[in-house]
Amino acid sequence: MRTPPENRLIVALDVDDADRAEALAEALSGAAGMVKVGLQLFVAAGPDAVRRVREHGAVFLDLKLHDIPTTVERAARAAGRLGVDLLTVHALGGPDMVAAAVRGGGEGAAEAGHPPPRVLGVTVLSSLGGESLASPASLAFEAVAAGASGAVVSGEDVGSVREAVGRDAVLVVPGIRPAGHEANDHVRVLTPREAVEAGADYLVVGRPVTAAPDPGAAARAVLAQLR
Repeated sequence: MRTPPENRLIVALDVDDADRAEALAEALSGAAGMVKVGLQLFVAAGPDAVRRVREHGAVFLDLKLHDIPTTVERAARAAGRLGVDLLTVHALGGPDMVAAAVRGGGEGAAEAGHPPPRVLGVTVLSSLGGESLASPASLAFEAVAAGASGAVVSGEDVGSVREAVGRDAVLVVPGIRPAGHEANDHVRVLTPREAVEAGADYLVVGRPVTAAPDPGAAARAVLAQLR
């Protein structure tokens, strides 16, 4: 059975400046388990931003790849060369696309001498609500069956997804808000303790940590809520 990570916290570096991102990554080194590079930072600063923040810790590259399998495989191969630990694709892309991402990520990592990235299928974004969306549990199950290591799920869905994919899949929950913080643009939110109790492995927190005067102390405060 897979052992839960020692440090469950992923901090989202939602900035558009590589210098700022690297400074945050350095401040969070030893406090956060991982930092997240998403579309905002990647579009602004490119692969170099990933290389720079990776000097200070593990990286979750959250690009939510969604295209034809060949294109996704090539993009995942490039991501694998960067040495990222986690990589996202949209589960709605289907099993062939997910399998292509897993294959490409592993090949790129091998070329550069890195461990293969764990590919995660994004089910439903935490900023979306409503009942007309595809079932997160079925999307996650299909992604894992196609070779993904796990899924990114909203807080309210983590329990049902965990039941569908089993104990060995990695579940990442975005939009986590520590007690006392506003939800901002996330609709589906949980506190850190609620998310872990529901079955989450990793918790993604952004502004409550990155906007704090001392990001490292803020990260440690989030983790303290899990004790």
